[in-house]
Amino acid sequence: QVQLVESGGGLVQAGGSLRLSCAASGRTFDNYAMAWFRQAPGKEREFVGAIRWSEGNTYYADSVKGRFFIFRDYARNTMYLQMNRLKPEDTSVYYCAAQRGLIVVLTSVDYWGKGTLVTVSS
Repeated sequence: QVQLVESGGGLVQAGGSLRLSCAASGRTFDNYAMAWFRQAPGKEREFVGAIRWSEGNTYYADSVKGRFFIFRDYARNTMYLQMNRLKPEDTSVYYCAAQRGLIVVLTSVDYWGKGTLVTVSS
């Protein structure tokens, strides 16, 4: 009954911006960390960034630091990924994830969304 639903993916030119949303439902996430992962064609799924749901602390992969930002609407159980200065190498399916505790790692994620595709053209 817990659901994570991503939206906002699409086609954008290099240098442009896009905002993804993750609508979470089915439980309270106060003791969870929530995160974005991405998977490019032919590559492994990788960490993008995370937020502690209660405190709002954020963490980012070096590849997106300074360009991508995570924030949440606590009352609406919605997490956002604001992506700026997009590059062709950002092209991936982006997934929302939730894990109980302070950290999120690929092998221990409790809940996954189905993903939304972001394509960045040159």
